[in-house]
Amino acid sequence: SNRAGFKLMKRAFISDLHLDRTDEDRFLRFQEFLDVESDRMEEIYILGDLVESWIGDDDDSEFAKRLKETIGGASQKTALFIMHGNRDFLIGSSFCSETGATLIPDSTQLTGGLLLSHGDCYCTDDHDYQEMKILLRSEKWQKEFLNQSLETRRGIGRKIRTESEASTATKAESIMDVSTSAIEEIKCRKDVTVVIHGHTHRPGIESHDDGFIRITLGPWEHCGWVCYQDESGFQLKCFNLR
Repeated sequence: SNRAGFKLMKRAFISDLHLDRTDEDRFLRFQEFLDVESDRMEEIYILGDLVESWIGDDDDSEFAKRLKETIGGASQKTALFIMHGNRDFLIGSSFCSETGATLIPDSTQLTGGLLLSHGDCYCTDDHDYQEMKILLRSEKWQKEFLNQSLETRRGIGRKIRTESEASTATKAESIMDVSTSAIEEIKCRKDVTVVIHGHTHRPGIESHDDGFIRITLGPWEHCGWVCYQDESGFQLKCFNLR
């Protein structure tokens, strides 16, 4: 155990799974991952973009049903936390009461100087995205959206996704990454030594001279990414999705 005398928890952090269908490799690997890790880990954190789009907790699709069952099974064995990303910000309290997962806000801080974020709030150079985010996270937009039928919502979800893919394709790479000033701001906080986030799809560990560490989780595309934390520190690993 460390100097402070408390035993460090075994934790796993994942993000950007962009799950979409139950018959895809990613979904099957996610089920296996939760099955195995919920026995080993004391806490599992999903830091946003668990799904490609979430149209509301009342979604009656087979996909939504299976997703809830999978998370529900794991949360009976371990503490499971979910943070909103830019695709799944409509996951709400019903989802949590059905699955036993706990919704945590962006920029949640854990003991030991650890800060958790989806990561999009650090992409301050992407002004269009930040404006869109303000709209989509507003109570008014969400209320109007959730009042539509499931079928209408599915259509809007598909449209937003297509538009997002199109705009991402034309944006400069640097704009979509975390801005240096945003990270400098976090580093200035005396109580933060490690930040873990996703969103940018650029996995890696960045260690600064002053001991500050930034860990970027990767998307579940070519492989699945997970960051483990235990007494020995942090390990970022990728595994096969096939």
